[in-house]
Amino acid sequence: MSSPEIRVYDYVNHPYVKVRGALVADAPGIFRAATRVAADRARSVAAELRVSVAGVDVAKEIVFTMGTIEDVASGPHGGPTTRIPVSWEAAKNPRFFPLMTSVLAIYPLTATETQLDFFGQYDPPLGAVGDAMDALVGHRIAEASVHRFITDVARYLREHLATA
Repeated sequence: MSSPEIRVYDYVNHPYVKVRGALVADAPGIFRAATRVAADRARSVAAELRVSVAGVDVAKEIVFTMGTIEDVASGPHGGPTTRIPVSWEAAKNPRFFPLMTSVLAIYPLTATETQLDFFGQYDPPLGAVGDAMDALVGHRIAEASVHRFITDVARYLREHLATA
């Protein structure tokens, strides 16, 4: 079975140069800060993905790995695009949870708005059993957690770049 794909996007109401500068300077720090759920998480070096399943919040601590950031001269709207390779896995017992491999592309929509465009693939754990679970509910959970992640990152950038 091929790896399931997820595409999610959001925007930040700040210029591309400002959003790019923040993410290039410290994407892992922004990801961690954006995904913390409580003040006691401030000491953690990991981040947490969370999603609501049947009204119950489910969360899992994750560890990010960053690839080499790439700037492309002409992106989706003809302007520059910055591509940030990101992968993550569960911090504890990673073989029981999906491994996500993705690219976060950022590019200007207008002079004052920047798109965050996430495209990723993940490998369900546990072979055939994991594939079956993914078909039943796993893909929806993965999609919801990635959507929440991008929403959290966009919200964090909107709020923190306004004060910078």
